[in-house]
Amino acid sequence: MNISKTQRRRAAAAVSIAAVLALTATACGDDGSSSGDEGSGKGEITFWDNNGGPRTAVWTEIIKDFEKKNPDIKVKYVPIPIADVQSKYDTAIAGGGLPDVGGVGTAYLSNIVAQDALEPVGDRIKDSSLNGKLVEGMVASVKDAGGRGDEMYTVPTSANNGALWYRTDLFKAAGLDAPTTWADFYKAADKLTDTKNNKFGFTIRGGAGSIAPAIDAAYGQSGITEFWNGDRTTLNDPKNVAALEKYAALYKKTTPAADVNNDFTKMVAQWDSGTIGMLSHNLGSYQDHLKALGKDEFAGIPNPIGDSGTRVQVSNPVDGLGLFKSSKNKTAAWKFIEFAASHESNSKWNESAGAIPANTDAAKDPWISAAAPTELAAKSLTDGSTKIVQLPYYLPDWNNISKADNEPEFQKVLLGKTTAKAFLDKMADELNKAQAEWKQQSKS
Repeated sequence: MNISKTQRRRAAAAVSIAAVLALTATACGDDGSSSGDEGSGKGEITFWDNNGGPRTAVWTEIIKDFEKKNPDIKVKYVPIPIADVQSKYDTAIAGGGLPDVGGVGTAYLSNIVAQDALEPVGDRIKDSSLNGKLVEGMVASVKDAGGRGDEMYTVPTSANNGALWYRTDLFKAAGLDAPTTWADFYKAADKLTDTKNNKFGFTIRGGAGSIAPAIDAAYGQSGITEFWNGDRTTLNDPKNVAALEKYAALYKKTTPAADVNNDFTKMVAQWDSGTIGMLSHNLGSYQDHLKALGKDEFAGIPNPIGDSGTRVQVSNPVDGLGLFKSSKNKTAAWKFIEFAASHESNSKWNESAGAIPANTDAAKDPWISAAAPTELAAKSLTDGSTKIVQLPYYLPDWNNISKADNEPEFQKVLLGKTTAKAFLDKMADELNKAQAEWKQQSKS
């Protein structure tokens, strides 16, 4: 019998969860001190940046500030490309070499927690200057993604949000209204396309990272607000299938042919070149657009509003900083996490990234109102105008199912080699099995 990669990973994750639960049951609240050490609070610690490259400059500045305030601690900075983060952590967990501190997003948090590699940080937060200073919604997301009740395994630092970026200059020249509804979005995609002159209304993500925006477009149009209906996902609901069919049909009709292989870097660069009307990407590309186009030639809004009159979006991962159990200097590592999540540092990082701060004081800083897309996103998540479909980040295999395992399948949809229904049915089947296995292991 052939066993797929996904099945092998699920089996490994299940073993890990079972082992951890068994240890938890017998350890009587073991806080992780049996591995690693609190250390002296001095010396060198290693920090893995989970978005090395785009965020290297701001982390370099924060580390410099930290070392100036804590001259007895040196931070070894290691930039990890965002596409390689989970595999790097998995390799280090299996073979050693984990950092003291690492950037850990909720999309792959449960996978690391299942392998018992992270130190719980709830009690440390309560005894620190961060107590009561973290956005409640992000704290809840981190707890949910960890899959261990109220325990926290990362300190949240930022939240992202999907945005529909559009060229205000091109829209004005074409006499188009802002694409605030899906009907306006499709109308603009068509009107702004002139293939003979290499002009397109939209750029669709077909390369690495393509699944999240595709799912977002499906739920955004269908108006479905729950990811689960009992123990089965709504992902392949007929309304989502019809929505994805319409969205994927834009490929090569109102988008460049190169989109089928484009990741976010190529897609953003292509949009910033000035010949494409709209781009679906998160707030992280705000600074790129600002540098390329200037503030007067583009704007960003949350997902368009559906036919029901409600804006629906899928949840975005919350980024955070994890303290690894194997650290030999947890005291110094925690000092760095506390500093990085403090008002000044958290504000500095999120302003650079265009993201939503996790520190409640940083979330009130003036730069947010000056960055209109970030301000709109923050309001849409807090004023009740947006329904959020909570994705199951707590499933240890979520990141694999929603990325590498099915990205080639979505490319087939764009190329007409498979249907939107077959694509969503495949993912739904994998998610239903992963959910059933997670529930079974949680009861063990």
